[in-house]
Amino acid sequence: MRRFDYSLDYAGLDLREHPELYAVGRGEQGVFHVEPYKSELLPLWEFATVEKAERSSAAIAERFGAYLAAGDFVGADMARKYLQMGYTRARRYANRQEGEKAQEKADAAQVFKAAWDAAAADATYQRLRAEHRERYDA
Repeated sequence: MRRFDYSLDYAGLDLREHPELYAVGRGEQGVFHVEPYKSELLPLWEFATVEKAERSSAAIAERFGAYLAAGDFVGADMARKYLQMGYTRARRYANRQEGEKAQEKADAAQVFKAAWDAAAADATYQRLRAEHRERYDA
């Protein structure tokens, strides 16, 4: 697996036009760098409450589906990473807080976890991921 290359000038790159430059990397790498996806997904990403997590994960999952329908693996993978990041950030805050807010963050994390798991298990996503790795990581 190719590592995510932080040395690229992501502000000046359109990874939709240059998918060959995209490396899946590990975890949530690239979520705040890879354009145009960062600009499309970051405004949708909220995890502070269960209501926001439900709205956010649904909007990101919808984008995920649209990217898949367009055959855009990079977009789909970035959407998956935003779902993953919703889970990890909400869990981080749940682990730090006490009382009701901690439980609310834990519940918000579970909303994102369900959406993340569904995205990662999607057969079209898995096929596009394998094709991307075969084409660009070889």
